[in-house]
Amino acid sequence: MISTRAKSVASINLCHAPRFTVQSLFVSIWSIINNVKFRVQMATDIRFNASLSRTDPQVQPVLIIGQLRHLNLLKFSQLADKLEPRVNEETFKNAIACLHPAPTDKCSLYLDVATVAALPLKASRHNTGSRAHSITRLVKNHVLNVNEESVVLVCERENLFASACAVVRAFPLYSRKTGNGNGGKSPSSEIGDGQPSRSVVNVEFVIIDKDGCVEQEPLSQDDINCLNETARGIRLAARIVDTPCNEMNVDHFIENVNEFAKELSIQPQVIRGEELRERGFGGIYGVGKAAAVPPALVVLSHEPKGAQETIALVGKGIVYDTGGLSIKGKTAMPGMKRDCGGAAAILGAFYAAVKCGFKDNLHAVFCLAENSVGPNATRPDDIHTLYSGRTVEINNTDAEGRLVLADGVCYANKDLKANIILDMATLTGAQGVATGKYHGAILTNSEPWESKALQAGRKSGDLLAPIIYCPELHFSEFASAIADMKNSVADRQNAQSSCAGLFVAAHLGFDYPGVWMHVDMATPVNCGERATGYGVALLLTLFGSHTNCGLLQSIAPGDEEPPSKRICRD
Repeated sequence: MISTRAKSVASINLCHAPRFTVQSLFVSIWSIINNVKFRVQMATDIRFNASLSRTDPQVQPVLIIGQLRHLNLLKFSQLADKLEPRVNEETFKNAIACLHPAPTDKCSLYLDVATVAALPLKASRHNTGSRAHSITRLVKNHVLNVNEESVVLVCERENLFASACAVVRAFPLYSRKTGNGNGGKSPSSEIGDGQPSRSVVNVEFVIIDKDGCVEQEPLSQDDINCLNETARGIRLAARIVDTPCNEMNVDHFIENVNEFAKELSIQPQVIRGEELRERGFGGIYGVGKAAAVPPALVVLSHEPKGAQETIALVGKGIVYDTGGLSIKGKTAMPGMKRDCGGAAAILGAFYAAVKCGFKDNLHAVFCLAENSVGPNATRPDDIHTLYSGRTVEINNTDAEGRLVLADGVCYANKDLKANIILDMATLTGAQGVATGKYHGAILTNSEPWESKALQAGRKSGDLLAPIIYCPELHFSEFASAIADMKNSVADRQNAQSSCAGLFVAAHLGFDYPGVWMHVDMATPVNCGERATGYGVALLLTLFGSHTNCGLLQSIAPGDEEPPSKRICRD
């Protein structure tokens, strides 16, 4: 429905349209009906363009999004290619004048096929300057899901990457609705096959420079390639998270890894089933041994010549979490297909990082298991020896993610010799209480890298907030009388998310001389019933300076000091 303000602007548009008659109005509406074939259930291809293409909104609807201060700087001639001949300059100016975002606002320029929308006026210091979450909501609510349409982002260059990623998050891939053109079946279906059944969204940019002028230079091909690979990584992660376990068990996840490894000319290393037990991976094996499909540790390695550092990304890939014998309730279990969100994000980020020319050694470690119930299930009171050699008394089988991650980070240290290790996981429900629905939690032994991670969150739109790193006060929560530690805290009111992360760090060793970062993204992994692809843009931004991509380098957090372990502060 068009608001009163939008109706008034639309009426101005119709009155000033060239050779306007009632007959021409009906012809226009009939043309729109014929051209706009709604495909709500169809998969969408996202196409980034270097500059504004010339289109008629009657044939290809357009949604223009920007901050009000940026929209006010625009001249009609700078958007005429997207609006003429349906919208004239007077209508455009009146529409901008009508916008009063609280927090957002939109105004129709021509029927419902040309719309301008304003983002929130302010962004606090813990938010992203791109207003990424508002962009995603506006796109979800106001695109028409037609054969082809355009989204035009009016922003500063530093917000280009986050704004583009925000649009991508509005178009999830997976669906099992009947009649769907994609259905999420193929691991390689993130990029459209060009078939008529797929709709296309063209994403284009109007860049505002620091002087308040519109940049005339189009985006470089390097920029476009970066955005395309990032979009594919985000949509890959979201598709994996959205896919239920009967279609995304450990076997299926490995198929996805193999598919993208083949594209990158990388041979995965896979350790599965009883081999995990034989080689000492007691965490991953113990969690997944009751499932019909055996658990696995899968490693992808990118090792270019001239590498100076070794970075390992470790992902929790619990393809379904029943809670094990400490079983979840009937209302807590639905949605546990998302417990592989960390591993999914790392697969998407690894793929995009390598495609963007990652210059250092980069390893992706996937800790894959289904936490199931069966005769072989781990019992509370069982004791497992993890890859670190340390023993763990199981007092909660629903605290399984930290067990698989402990094996993963230990492997990254002992076998891969990584000097920077980042693990990512949907680890604790307490993360949502500690940092909320939009911010993941960052726990790290390095203060400089904590600062970098927070900057990367704001630059990418995958927000982060710090949680307490204080093992000398918190690790005693895991005290055991008969093993090195228990796997769940004694006091659930005492910094649960921090404690869960410290369990992982304990198997790396609190004296680990490199940088360790832990990202708990249990809540931002999804918004409503759909996955967000959280983590892909964050990791690409955080390690952007390690790539050959100019766009990622421009938004990567700066080096404050060499990575080092800060044991204590005087």
